[in-house]
Amino acid sequence: MAGTGLRLSIVVWAVTRAVLLLCVFRVWVLPGSDVGIDIEVIYQGWYGVLRTGTFPLDDVTWQYPPAAALAVLSPGLLPFLDYAPAFFLMCFLADVLVFAMLLFTVRGGRRSRAGVWVWVVGVPLLGPIVYARYDVMVTAVSVAALLAAARPAGARLSGALAGFGALLKVWPVLLLAGTPRGPRTRSAWGAALLTALVLGLLFAAAMPGALAFLTFQRDRGTEIESLGSLVFHLGRHFGWQGHAQLHYGSVEFLGPYVRTMSRLALGLSVLAFGWLLLWRVRARRFTACTPFDAAFAAVLLFTTTSRVISPQYLIWLIGLAAVCMTMRTTRQGLPVALVLLAAPLTQLEFPIWFSHVVASDKLGVTTLTLRNLLLVVATLLSCARLWRETVTEAGPTGTPEPPAERSSALVAK
Repeated sequence: MAGTGLRLSIVVWAVTRAVLLLCVFRVWVLPGSDVGIDIEVIYQGWYGVLRTGTFPLDDVTWQYPPAAALAVLSPGLLPFLDYAPAFFLMCFLADVLVFAMLLFTVRGGRRSRAGVWVWVVGVPLLGPIVYARYDVMVTAVSVAALLAAARPAGARLSGALAGFGALLKVWPVLLLAGTPRGPRTRSAWGAALLTALVLGLLFAAAMPGALAFLTFQRDRGTEIESLGSLVFHLGRHFGWQGHAQLHYGSVEFLGPYVRTMSRLALGLSVLAFGWLLLWRVRARRFTACTPFDAAFAAVLLFTTTSRVISPQYLIWLIGLAAVCMTMRTTRQGLPVALVLLAAPLTQLEFPIWFSHVVASDKLGVTTLTLRNLLLVVATLLSCARLWRETVTEAGPTGTPEPPAERSSALVAK
């Protein structure tokens, strides 16, 4: 029966990915905007600059850490194809890698196959944007980092992968939030810091402009798909004198009170970081699930409170949700389900109904509100369940962490 379930997941994965490839190769184009156009215009432009040995110093749309250059340059590994088709295939290969890692993890039946199904179903729910942004590559690195953390001797490898991921897109540094205290934390965090430092110095020495992204990120405003943007979407119906405009690489609101809202979003992110630190200090029980659950909760926190919630950010959450659900004892089931419900709404708000979102009409605002509400509820539930499992139910003295060698056996029970 188990073999039948895995074979079915492979079939469903193959069919859904074939559909996604048909979409990005324009055999079947979804209504709305063409998600691949950014690859042909923006990414390919960066590719031309990066090949000269420098970062895009004068391009404010380059807002990524230095290792992102590797993702943008990766289509060069397929020189027999044009840039955009090669990029789509590189993203597809990253999807293959995540799927293969999850299948390998659940072999033998000691881990839950639910994690495989979260990835199989979640990616097509989000749509072709998965193959039209490099976030799926970052997600593959992050999934590998978390799965390595579950191995008795995998702390250094997990940390190194998280450090590399942080230089790809910053957020993978949050993967280490739930590392058990003691030698494993020192090994993982030390490896992450060393990897990020060494690679960062190499990029800074070899390519001018490695840190230019910091300035461009600082100047971003409130993007029209973020949680804070809902104030302005509604405000446009009550006389708010602002407008939506392409700004720093995404469509943002410009006008009165936008800067204030952006600062409030940053304040929320600071509060989220404070909560995460408090949880880390107060946590008493670290189980086999904790590193996965904490990573999922941490990324949910910073995604939901961000000034920018781009559609591709859901790829991160789906990948981490899949890892969580490989554990039979995880308590993140409901937050994971809410993220999966948010995925098709995200595909509706971009690209299918994006014109309605830009116009702030009823269809666009309703869709965006529902999506953001699901993310907020998922975040609150995820954090509450993490706190309850590791702080409240652990009691004043806590329960000792299960030895790493026994983790898989405990999960099996």
